[in-house]
Amino acid sequence: MVTAPLSLTRAGSGDPLLLLHGMGSSRRDFAAVVPPLRAHFDVLNADLPGVGRSPHLERRPTVSAVTDAVERTLDEEGVGRVHVLGNSLGARVALELAVRNRALSVVAIAPSGLNVPQERVVQGIGMGTARVALRTADPLIAPLSRSAVGRAALLAPLKARPWSTSREETIGAREGFSESRDFWRTLLWSLMLDVPRGLDRIDCPVTLVQGVADWVASGQTVRYLPLIPGARFHPLLMAGHAPQSDRPAAIARLVLETARRAPAEQPTSGLTQARSAA
Repeated sequence: MVTAPLSLTRAGSGDPLLLLHGMGSSRRDFAAVVPPLRAHFDVLNADLPGVGRSPHLERRPTVSAVTDAVERTLDEEGVGRVHVLGNSLGARVALELAVRNRALSVVAIAPSGLNVPQERVVQGIGMGTARVALRTADPLIAPLSRSAVGRAALLAPLKARPWSTSREETIGAREGFSESRDFWRTLLWSLMLDVPRGLDRIDCPVTLVQGVADWVASGQTVRYLPLIPGARFHPLLMAGHAPQSDRPAAIARLVLETARRAPAEQPTSGLTQARSAA
């Protein structure tokens, strides 16, 4: 069965940049970084399968299957290779796109996939608990999202500066945890059982990023470093597991810097704008 294209928003102009959120959120989690990025890129901000208006997958939602859905969506949008900014599961999918030679460059924030069994159990329990808690508290999420204190209470596990988050990000957590239509299967197949392969085939620039206050991913991000040719690692101070609103300017800068490292023969229209604005 062919999966319908994923739901996305598209804004800006220049080279295409795909944004992929993590599990337990939606495309709303990039609300703080879209404005600076759309000044330089044609930004495609997608909801992963089963989140928001994106259809869930009929087959097992493995990383490979999720990546297939992302590729089909790019095809439907008439987009070839893209720069990619991903977080957590979205970062893992971003790296899979790079393995498939579909990425021009990748900024992967706290990618999943290289945690050891004990870490997977802890992460799985944490994600499952958050799902149950937010489904129980679902009627309270909208009212809580209207105040900085309420947003901080809801997003503290993922953000180092949860009081700085927007209402959009809080609603994104509801869409990703409480309202996700395929949460448990995605947790099992894309997080608990996923083992990355073929990382040595990646030939585009990759920047691995992790917030120093990220307790969810532990130290797994740096484990990708020796497996991806030419990859670079950048720690983010005052940043958590999903640091898009913790450090939006720093993340936008890393995306631009990584995109500029792409081979000269790649499309450069957006990068020309970025250099002019620098």
